[in-house]
Amino acid sequence: MSEQLPPQNIEAEEAILGGILLDPEAMSRVEAELHPEAFYVSAHQEIYRTALKLYLLGKPTDLMSVSTYLADRGLLEKVGGTAKLAQLLNRTVSAVNIDRYAALVMDKYLRRRVIAAGHSIVDLGYEASIELDSVLDQSEQKLFSISTQRLAFNTEHNASVAAAAFNQLEENSPIYSTGIAELDEIMVGFEPGTLTIVAGRPSMGKSQIALFLSLQMLLAHELPVIFFSLEMTKKQLEYRLWSALSVASYYKHLNLTPLRSDRLRQHRAGKQFLNNCEMNSIASLVGIASELPLYINDSRGITVSGIASECRQIKAKEGRLGLVVVDYLQMMAEDSGGNRSYELGDVARGLYKLAGNLNVPVLALSQISRGVEARQNKRPLMSDLSQSGILEMVADNIILAYRDEYYNPDTPAVDVLELILAKARHGRTGTASVFFDKSYGTIESLS
Repeated sequence: MSEQLPPQNIEAEEAILGGILLDPEAMSRVEAELHPEAFYVSAHQEIYRTALKLYLLGKPTDLMSVSTYLADRGLLEKVGGTAKLAQLLNRTVSAVNIDRYAALVMDKYLRRRVIAAGHSIVDLGYEASIELDSVLDQSEQKLFSISTQRLAFNTEHNASVAAAAFNQLEENSPIYSTGIAELDEIMVGFEPGTLTIVAGRPSMGKSQIALFLSLQMLLAHELPVIFFSLEMTKKQLEYRLWSALSVASYYKHLNLTPLRSDRLRQHRAGKQFLNNCEMNSIASLVGIASELPLYINDSRGITVSGIASECRQIKAKEGRLGLVVVDYLQMMAEDSGGNRSYELGDVARGLYKLAGNLNVPVLALSQISRGVEARQNKRPLMSDLSQSGILEMVADNIILAYRDEYYNPDTPAVDVLELILAKARHGRTGTASVFFDKSYGTIESLS
Protein backbone atom coordinates (compact mmCIF):
# COMPACT_ATOMS: atom_id res chain seq x y z
CA MET A 1 0.00 0.00 0.00
CA SER A 2 2.84 2.40 0.84
CA GLU A 3 4.38 1.84 -2.64
CA GLN A 4 1.32 3.26 -4.40
CA LEU A 5 1.59 6.68 -5.98
CA PRO A 6 -0.73 9.33 -4.51
CA PRO A 7 -3.85 10.00 -6.63
CA GLN A 8 -3.03 12.39 -9.49
CA ASN A 9 -3.89 13.06 -13.11
CA ILE A 10 -0.90 14.62 -14.86
CA GLU A 11 -2.59 14.59 -18.27
CA ALA A 12 -5.54 16.60 -16.95
CA GLU A 13 -3.16 19.10 -15.30
CA GLU A 14 -1.30 19.56 -18.60
CA ALA A 15 -4.57 19.93 -20.51
CA ILE A 16 -5.72 22.67 -18.11
CA LEU A 17 -2.50 24.64 -18.39
CA GLY A 18 -2.38 24.21 -22.16
CA GLY A 19 -5.97 25.42 -22.40
CA ILE A 20 -5.18 28.52 -20.33
CA LEU A 21 -2.18 29.34 -22.55
CA LEU A 22 -4.28 28.74 -25.68
CA ASP A 23 -7.61 30.38 -24.86
CA PRO A 24 -7.88 33.72 -22.97
CA GLU A 25 -11.43 32.76 -21.87
CA ALA A 26 -10.36 29.48 -20.26
CA MET A 27 -9.22 30.89 -16.92
CA SER A 28 -12.61 32.47 -16.23
CA ARG A 29 -14.15 28.97 -16.25
CA VAL A 30 -11.87 27.43 -13.61
CA GLU A 31 -10.38 30.17 -11.43
CA ALA A 32 -13.15 30.10 -8.82
CA GLU A 33 -13.02 26.32 -8.24
CA LEU A 34 -9.43 25.28 -8.99
CA HIS A 35 -6.69 26.04 -6.44
CA PRO A 36 -2.96 26.08 -7.29
CA GLU A 37 -2.31 23.48 -4.57
CA ALA A 38 -4.56 21.03 -6.42
CA PHE A 39 -1.84 20.40 -9.02
CA TYR A 40 0.32 17.40 -8.16
CA VAL A 41 3.40 18.61 -10.09
CA SER A 42 5.06 21.59 -8.38
CA ALA A 43 5.99 23.15 -11.74
CA HIS A 44 2.32 22.99 -12.73
CA GLN A 45 1.39 24.75 -9.49
CA GLU A 46 3.78 27.60 -10.27
CA ILE A 47 2.56 27.97 -13.87
CA TYR A 48 -1.09 28.00 -12.80
CA ARG A 49 -0.38 30.42 -9.94
CA THR A 50 1.30 32.79 -12.43
CA ALA A 51 -1.57 32.56 -14.92
CA LEU A 52 -4.06 33.20 -12.10
CA LYS A 53 -2.17 36.33 -10.98
CA LEU A 54 -2.11 37.66 -14.55
CA TYR A 55 -5.82 36.95 -14.99
CA LEU A 56 -6.77 38.75 -11.77
CA LEU A 57 -4.70 41.74 -12.94
CA GLY A 58 -6.70 41.77 -16.16
CA LYS A 59 -3.70 40.72 -18.27
CA PRO A 60 -3.50 37.96 -20.93
CA THR A 61 -2.45 34.43 -19.98
CA ASP A 62 -0.80 33.50 -23.27
CA LEU A 63 2.60 31.85 -23.67
CA MET A 64 4.53 35.12 -23.95
CA SER A 65 2.86 36.75 -20.94
CA VAL A 66 3.30 33.74 -18.65
CA SER A 67 6.91 33.07 -19.68
CA THR A 68 7.84 36.75 -19.29
CA TYR A 69 6.26 36.92 -15.81
CA LEU A 70 8.11 33.77 -14.71
CA ALA A 71 11.42 34.91 -16.24
CA ASP A 72 11.23 38.34 -14.55
CA ARG A 73 10.97 36.58 -11.18
CA GLY A 74 13.64 33.97 -11.84
CA LEU A 75 11.12 31.13 -11.92
CA LEU A 76 11.13 30.17 -15.60
CA GLU A 77 13.87 27.57 -15.37
CA LYS A 78 12.32 26.15 -12.20
CA VAL A 79 9.17 25.17 -14.13
CA GLY A 80 11.12 23.71 -17.07
CA GLY A 81 11.77 26.78 -19.18
CA THR A 82 9.99 28.05 -22.28
CA ALA A 83 10.21 24.53 -23.73
CA LYS A 84 7.91 23.23 -20.99
CA LEU A 85 5.32 25.95 -21.65
CA ALA A 86 5.51 25.36 -25.40
CA GLN A 87 5.07 21.62 -24.79
CA LEU A 88 1.90 22.27 -22.77
CA LEU A 89 0.55 24.50 -25.54
CA ASN A 90 1.40 22.09 -28.37
CA ARG A 91 -0.32 19.17 -26.62
CA THR A 92 -3.60 21.07 -26.34
CA VAL A 93 -6.12 21.27 -29.17
CA SER A 94 -8.74 23.41 -27.39
CA ALA A 95 -9.99 24.44 -23.95
CA VAL A 96 -13.50 23.09 -24.52
CA ASN A 97 -13.31 20.54 -21.67
CA ILE A 98 -11.21 22.58 -19.25
CA ASP A 99 -13.87 22.69 -16.52
CA ARG A 100 -14.18 18.89 -16.67
CA TYR A 101 -10.40 18.54 -16.34
CA ALA A 102 -10.46 20.95 -13.39
CA ALA A 103 -13.01 18.73 -11.65
CA LEU A 104 -10.72 15.72 -12.18
CA VAL A 105 -7.69 17.53 -10.75
CA MET A 106 -9.68 18.74 -7.72
CA ASP A 107 -10.96 15.18 -7.18
CA LYS A 108 -7.40 13.79 -7.03
CA TYR A 109 -6.28 16.68 -4.80
CA LEU A 110 -9.03 16.04 -2.26
CA ARG A 111 -8.24 12.32 -2.29
CA ARG A 112 -4.60 13.15 -1.48
CA ARG A 113 -5.80 15.30 1.39
CA VAL A 114 -7.97 12.41 2.68
CA ILE A 115 -4.92 10.12 2.61
CA ALA A 116 -2.79 12.72 4.43
CA ALA A 117 -5.55 13.21 7.00
CA GLY A 118 -5.80 9.43 7.43
CA HIS A 119 -2.08 9.16 8.19
CA SER A 120 -2.39 11.99 10.69
CA ILE A 121 -5.39 10.33 12.34
CA VAL A 122 -3.45 7.04 12.65
CA ASP A 123 -0.66 8.91 14.41
CA LEU A 124 -3.20 10.52 16.74
CA GLY A 125 -4.58 7.09 17.61
CA TYR A 126 -1.15 5.99 18.85
CA GLU A 127 -0.76 9.08 21.06
CA ALA A 128 -1.79 7.60 24.41
CA SER A 129 -1.01 10.89 26.16
CA ILE A 130 -3.92 12.62 24.37
CA GLU A 131 -7.43 12.17 25.78
CA LEU A 132 -9.73 10.09 23.57
CA ASP A 133 -12.27 12.90 23.28
CA SER A 134 -9.53 15.18 21.96
CA VAL A 135 -8.34 12.51 19.52
CA LEU A 136 -11.86 12.09 18.15
CA ASP A 137 -12.39 15.85 17.93
CA GLN A 138 -9.12 16.47 16.10
CA SER A 139 -9.78 13.54 13.74
CA GLU A 140 -13.22 14.90 12.93
CA GLN A 141 -11.83 18.38 12.26
CA LYS A 142 -9.25 17.03 9.82
CA LEU A 143 -11.87 15.28 7.71
CA PHE A 144 -14.35 18.15 8.07
CA SER A 145 -11.82 20.65 6.68
CA ILE A 146 -11.61 18.54 3.51
CA SER A 147 -15.37 18.15 3.05
CA THR A 148 -15.96 21.88 3.56
CA GLN A 149 -13.50 22.69 0.76
CA ARG A 150 -15.96 21.11 -1.66
CA LEU A 151 -18.58 23.74 -0.76
CA ALA A 152 -18.67 26.94 -2.75
CA PHE A 153 -17.11 29.85 -0.91
CA ASN A 154 -20.42 31.69 -1.22
CA THR A 155 -22.46 29.07 0.64
CA GLU A 156 -24.07 30.67 3.69
CA HIS A 157 -26.55 29.69 6.37
CA ASN A 158 -29.94 31.26 5.73
CA ALA A 159 -29.72 33.27 8.96
CA SER A 160 -26.95 35.41 7.50
CA VAL A 161 -28.72 35.58 4.11
CA ALA A 162 -31.93 36.79 5.78
CA ALA A 163 -30.05 39.44 7.75
CA ALA A 164 -28.23 40.64 4.64
CA ALA A 165 -31.48 40.78 2.65
CA PHE A 166 -33.13 42.84 5.40
CA ASN A 167 -30.18 45.22 5.59
CA GLN A 168 -30.27 45.66 1.82
CA LEU A 169 -33.73 47.20 2.11
CA GLU A 170 -32.23 50.07 4.10
CA GLU A 171 -28.95 50.35 2.17
CA ASN A 172 -28.31 52.31 -1.00
CA SER A 173 -28.53 49.29 -3.28
CA PRO A 174 -31.56 50.05 -5.42
CA ILE A 175 -33.05 48.56 -8.56
CA TYR A 176 -32.54 51.28 -11.18
CA SER A 177 -35.40 52.45 -13.36
CA THR A 178 -34.86 51.82 -17.07
CA GLY A 179 -36.35 55.24 -17.87
CA ILE A 180 -39.20 53.56 -19.79
CA ALA A 181 -42.25 53.58 -17.53
CA GLU A 182 -44.07 50.85 -19.45
CA LEU A 183 -41.05 48.55 -19.20
CA ASP A 184 -40.51 49.31 -15.52
CA GLU A 185 -44.14 48.38 -14.93
CA ILE A 186 -43.38 44.75 -15.76
CA MET A 187 -39.59 44.41 -15.29
CA VAL A 188 -39.23 46.90 -12.38
CA GLY A 189 -35.77 47.97 -13.56
CA PHE A 190 -32.11 47.05 -13.79
CA GLU A 191 -30.98 45.11 -10.74
CA PRO A 192 -27.25 44.88 -9.97
CA GLY A 193 -25.83 41.44 -10.67
CA THR A 194 -28.28 40.55 -13.44
CA LEU A 195 -27.92 39.89 -17.17
CA THR A 196 -30.52 41.37 -19.52
CA ILE A 197 -30.59 40.45 -23.20
CA VAL A 198 -32.22 42.71 -25.80
CA ALA A 199 -32.75 40.72 -28.99
CA GLY A 200 -34.22 41.44 -32.39
CA ARG A 201 -33.79 41.19 -36.12
CA PRO A 202 -31.50 43.70 -37.88
CA SER A 203 -32.88 47.28 -38.12
CA MET A 204 -35.17 46.87 -35.12
CA GLY A 205 -33.14 49.52 -33.28
CA LYS A 206 -31.29 47.36 -30.74
CA SER A 207 -28.22 49.62 -30.56
CA GLN A 208 -30.37 52.74 -30.20
CA ILE A 209 -32.41 51.05 -27.46
CA ALA A 210 -29.18 50.19 -25.63
CA LEU A 211 -27.88 53.75 -26.01
CA PHE A 212 -31.18 55.18 -24.74
CA LEU A 213 -31.12 52.90 -21.68
CA SER A 214 -27.48 53.88 -21.10
CA LEU A 215 -28.44 57.55 -21.15
CA GLN A 216 -31.10 56.99 -18.50
CA MET A 217 -28.47 55.44 -16.22
CA LEU A 218 -26.09 58.32 -16.93
CA LEU A 219 -28.58 61.16 -16.56
CA ALA A 220 -31.28 59.95 -14.17
CA HIS A 221 -29.06 57.92 -11.83
CA GLU A 222 -25.73 59.69 -12.47
CA LEU A 223 -23.89 56.37 -12.60
CA PRO A 224 -21.05 55.36 -14.94
CA VAL A 225 -21.79 53.27 -18.01
CA ILE A 226 -19.36 51.19 -20.07
CA PHE A 227 -20.42 50.54 -23.66
CA PHE A 228 -18.60 47.77 -25.53
CA SER A 229 -19.41 48.33 -29.20
CA LEU A 230 -18.28 45.45 -31.39
CA GLU A 231 -20.38 46.63 -34.34
CA MET A 232 -19.97 50.43 -34.46
CA THR A 233 -16.83 52.47 -33.98
CA LYS A 234 -16.45 54.88 -31.07
CA LYS A 235 -17.09 57.89 -33.32
CA GLN A 236 -20.20 56.36 -34.90
CA LEU A 237 -21.59 55.71 -31.44
CA GLU A 238 -20.63 59.24 -30.36
CA TYR A 239 -22.60 60.75 -33.24
CA ARG A 240 -25.67 58.76 -32.18
CA LEU A 241 -25.13 59.94 -28.62
CA TRP A 242 -25.13 63.59 -29.75
CA SER A 243 -28.38 63.02 -31.64
CA ALA A 244 -30.09 61.54 -28.57
CA LEU A 245 -28.76 64.28 -26.29
CA SER A 246 -29.96 67.02 -28.65
CA VAL A 247 -33.59 66.14 -27.88
CA ALA A 248 -33.16 64.88 -24.30
CA SER A 249 -35.57 66.47 -21.82
CA TYR A 250 -32.64 67.01 -19.40
CA TYR A 251 -31.23 69.69 -21.72
CA LYS A 252 -34.42 71.38 -22.97
CA HIS A 253 -33.41 74.56 -21.16
CA LEU A 254 -30.40 74.88 -23.49
CA ASN A 255 -32.67 75.19 -26.56
CA LEU A 256 -30.45 72.89 -28.59
CA THR A 257 -31.17 72.37 -32.29
CA PRO A 258 -32.39 68.77 -32.79
CA LEU A 259 -29.75 66.79 -34.62
CA ARG A 260 -30.93 63.77 -36.60
CA SER A 261 -28.48 60.87 -36.54
CA ASP A 262 -28.11 60.90 -40.34
CA ARG A 263 -27.22 64.63 -40.54
CA LEU A 264 -23.60 64.07 -39.54
CA ARG A 265 -23.16 61.39 -42.21
CA GLN A 266 -24.64 63.73 -44.84
CA HIS A 267 -22.24 66.47 -43.73
CA ARG A 268 -19.22 64.15 -43.85
CA ALA A 269 -20.26 62.89 -47.28
CA GLY A 270 -20.48 66.49 -48.55
CA LYS A 271 -24.15 66.10 -49.50
CA GLN A 272 -25.77 68.51 -47.03
CA PHE A 273 -23.51 70.54 -44.79
CA LEU A 274 -24.42 71.39 -41.22
CA ASN A 275 -25.80 74.90 -40.73
CA ASN A 276 -24.65 77.39 -38.09
CA CYS A 277 -27.42 76.46 -35.63
CA GLU A 278 -26.50 72.80 -35.86
CA MET A 279 -22.80 73.53 -35.45
CA ASN A 280 -23.50 75.66 -32.38
CA SER A 281 -25.58 72.84 -30.90
CA ILE A 282 -22.80 70.35 -31.60
CA ALA A 283 -20.33 72.59 -29.76
CA SER A 284 -22.65 72.48 -26.73
CA LEU A 285 -23.21 68.74 -27.12
CA VAL A 286 -19.48 68.05 -27.11
CA GLY A 287 -19.25 69.80 -23.76
CA ILE A 288 -22.25 67.92 -22.36
CA ALA A 289 -21.03 64.53 -23.59
CA SER A 290 -17.55 65.15 -22.22
CA GLU A 291 -18.95 65.49 -18.70
CA LEU A 292 -20.87 62.20 -18.79
CA PRO A 293 -19.26 59.22 -16.98
CA LEU A 294 -19.53 57.20 -20.20
CA TYR A 295 -16.76 54.87 -21.35
CA ILE A 296 -16.71 53.39 -24.88
CA ASN A 297 -14.66 50.46 -26.12
CA ASP A 298 -14.86 49.42 -29.79
CA SER A 299 -12.29 46.59 -29.80
CA ARG A 300 -13.69 44.11 -32.30
CA GLY A 301 -11.79 41.16 -30.87
CA ILE A 302 -12.44 41.78 -27.17
CA THR A 303 -13.18 38.75 -24.99
CA VAL A 304 -15.20 38.33 -21.80
CA SER A 305 -12.00 38.37 -19.75
CA GLY A 306 -11.01 41.58 -21.54
CA ILE A 307 -14.40 43.11 -20.73
CA ALA A 308 -14.05 42.01 -17.11
CA SER A 309 -10.61 43.60 -16.90
CA GLU A 310 -11.84 46.92 -18.32
CA CYS A 311 -14.84 46.91 -15.97
CA ARG A 312 -12.71 46.20 -12.89
CA GLN A 313 -10.37 49.08 -13.72
CA ILE A 314 -13.16 51.58 -14.37
CA LYS A 315 -15.10 50.48 -11.28
CA ALA A 316 -11.93 51.00 -9.22
CA LYS A 317 -11.60 54.47 -10.73
CA GLU A 318 -15.26 55.52 -10.45
CA GLY A 319 -16.21 53.62 -7.32
CA ARG A 320 -19.43 52.26 -8.83
CA LEU A 321 -20.84 51.09 -12.15
CA GLY A 322 -24.41 51.64 -13.29
CA LEU A 323 -24.54 49.55 -16.45
CA VAL A 324 -22.32 47.50 -18.75
CA VAL A 325 -23.51 47.21 -22.37
CA VAL A 326 -22.25 44.64 -24.90
CA ASP A 327 -23.26 45.20 -28.53
CA TYR A 328 -23.52 42.37 -29.48
CA LEU A 329 -23.17 38.73 -28.33
CA GLN A 330 -22.72 37.00 -31.69
CA MET A 331 -19.78 39.27 -32.56
CA MET A 332 -17.96 37.81 -29.54
CA ALA A 333 -18.63 34.24 -30.63
CA GLU A 334 -17.00 34.21 -34.04
CA ASP A 335 -17.12 30.86 -35.80
CA SER A 336 -13.56 29.59 -35.57
CA GLY A 337 -14.32 26.05 -36.70
CA GLY A 338 -15.57 24.95 -33.31
CA ASN A 339 -19.04 24.58 -31.89
CA ARG A 340 -20.60 28.03 -32.34
CA SER A 341 -23.41 27.27 -29.93
CA TYR A 342 -20.88 26.33 -27.27
CA GLU A 343 -18.81 29.47 -27.95
CA LEU A 344 -21.89 31.70 -27.64
CA GLY A 345 -22.88 29.91 -24.46
CA ASP A 346 -19.40 30.48 -23.07
CA VAL A 347 -19.73 34.22 -23.77
CA ALA A 348 -23.19 34.38 -22.18
CA ARG A 349 -22.06 32.47 -19.09
CA GLY A 350 -19.02 34.72 -18.80
CA LEU A 351 -21.16 37.88 -18.90
CA TYR A 352 -23.56 36.38 -16.36
CA LYS A 353 -20.66 35.67 -14.00
CA LEU A 354 -19.28 39.16 -14.65
CA ALA A 355 -22.59 40.72 -13.60
CA GLY A 356 -22.53 38.78 -10.34
CA ASN A 357 -18.85 39.30 -9.57
CA LEU A 358 -18.99 43.07 -10.11
CA ASN A 359 -22.57 43.43 -8.82
CA VAL A 360 -23.56 45.47 -11.88
CA PRO A 361 -26.42 45.07 -14.39
CA VAL A 362 -25.17 43.84 -17.76
CA LEU A 363 -27.15 44.56 -20.94
CA ALA A 364 -26.19 42.37 -23.90
CA LEU A 365 -27.64 42.68 -27.40
CA SER A 366 -28.36 39.61 -29.50
CA GLN A 367 -29.47 38.74 -32.99
CA ILE A 368 -32.57 36.69 -33.70
CA SER A 369 -32.57 33.88 -36.24
CA ARG A 370 -34.01 34.62 -39.68
CA GLY A 371 -36.58 31.86 -39.19
CA VAL A 372 -38.99 34.54 -37.95
CA GLU A 373 -39.15 35.95 -41.50
CA ALA A 374 -40.98 32.82 -42.71
CA ARG A 375 -43.87 33.25 -40.28
CA GLN A 376 -47.00 35.26 -40.92
CA ASN A 377 -46.76 36.82 -37.48
CA LYS A 378 -43.19 38.07 -37.33
CA ARG A 379 -43.19 39.02 -33.68
CA PRO A 380 -40.17 37.19 -32.25
CA LEU A 381 -40.38 34.43 -29.68
CA MET A 382 -37.75 33.47 -27.14
CA SER A 383 -37.04 30.33 -29.18
CA ASP A 384 -35.98 32.60 -32.09
CA LEU A 385 -32.85 33.64 -30.23
CA SER A 386 -29.69 32.49 -31.98
CA GLN A 387 -28.56 29.32 -30.18
CA SER A 388 -31.41 30.11 -27.78
CA GLY A 389 -30.99 27.31 -25.24
CA ILE A 390 -28.05 28.68 -23.30
CA LEU A 391 -29.24 32.31 -23.59
CA GLU A 392 -32.64 31.38 -22.20
CA MET A 393 -30.94 29.62 -19.31
CA VAL A 394 -28.43 32.26 -18.17
CA ALA A 395 -30.32 35.52 -18.84
CA ASP A 396 -32.33 37.09 -16.03
CA ASN A 397 -34.38 39.14 -18.49
CA ILE A 398 -34.95 38.69 -22.23
CA ILE A 399 -36.46 41.61 -24.13
CA LEU A 400 -37.48 41.05 -27.77
CA ALA A 401 -37.65 44.21 -29.89
CA TYR A 402 -40.27 44.43 -32.66
CA ARG A 403 -41.45 47.25 -34.96
CA ASP A 404 -44.46 46.30 -37.09
CA GLU A 405 -43.84 49.07 -39.64
CA TYR A 406 -40.60 47.33 -40.69
CA TYR A 407 -42.66 44.47 -42.14
CA ASN A 408 -45.99 46.24 -42.77
CA PRO A 409 -45.54 49.79 -44.17
CA ASP A 410 -49.32 50.39 -43.97
CA THR A 411 -49.62 49.47 -40.30
CA PRO A 412 -51.37 51.95 -38.00
CA ALA A 413 -48.58 51.32 -35.47
CA VAL A 414 -46.14 53.77 -37.07
CA ASP A 415 -43.18 54.64 -34.82
CA VAL A 416 -44.35 52.08 -32.26
CA LEU A 417 -41.73 49.86 -30.67
CA GLU A 418 -42.84 46.72 -28.86
CA LEU A 419 -40.51 45.62 -26.08
CA ILE A 420 -41.64 42.05 -25.44
CA LEU A 421 -40.38 40.88 -22.05
CA ALA A 422 -40.29 37.16 -22.82
CA LYS A 423 -38.40 36.16 -19.68
CA ALA A 424 -38.21 37.86 -16.30
CA ARG A 425 -36.54 35.73 -13.66
CA HIS A 426 -37.51 38.14 -10.87
CA GLY A 427 -40.68 39.68 -12.30
CA ARG A 428 -43.45 39.03 -14.78
CA THR A 429 -43.56 38.88 -18.56
CA GLY A 430 -45.51 41.16 -20.85
CA THR A 431 -45.20 43.74 -23.62
CA ALA A 432 -44.32 47.42 -23.29
CA SER A 433 -45.45 49.39 -26.35
CA VAL A 434 -43.69 52.75 -26.67
CA PHE A 435 -43.11 55.56 -29.17
CA PHE A 436 -39.73 55.16 -30.90
CA ASP A 437 -38.18 57.96 -32.93
CA LYS A 438 -35.48 56.26 -34.99
CA SER A 439 -34.15 59.61 -36.26
CA TYR A 440 -32.91 60.50 -32.78
CA GLY A 441 -32.99 57.14 -30.98
CA THR A 442 -35.48 58.37 -28.38
CA ILE A 443 -38.17 56.36 -26.60
CA GLU A 444 -41.26 57.93 -25.05
CA SER A 445 -44.60 56.85 -23.63
CA LEU A 446 -47.36 56.52 -26.22
CA SER A 447 -49.62 58.56 -23.96
